[in-house]
Amino acid sequence: MNPFLWLISTLIQLYIWILIASAVLSWLVAFNVVNPHNNVVRTIGEALYRLTEPALRPIRNVLPSLGGLDISPVILIIILLFVQRFLFWIFY
Repeated sequence: MNPFLWLISTLIQLYIWILIASAVLSWLVAFNVVNPHNNVVRTIGEALYRLTEPALRPIRNVLPSLGGLDISPVILIIILLFVQRFLFWIFY
C-alpha cells in the first residue's frame, strides 16, 4: 500500500472520529449529562468546535432548516467516506 494513501486514509478516519465525538458531546451538553461550565468539558468542546466547524459551516449554509435537527455531521462523514473510497479506487 502506498504510504501517502495510508496517511490520507488515517487522517480521514481520525477526522470522522472527531466529528462523532463532537456530535456526542453536543448531545451530552444538550441533555445536561455533562456540565458545560466545567473547564475540562469546555476546553474539549471548544477544541472539537474549532476542528469541526470550518468543515460543517458550508454544509449548514446549503442545507435547509430542519428545526433542531442538524444532519451536517452525517453528510460530512458520508462525503469523507466517499473521498476515502475514491482515493483507494484510483490509487490501489
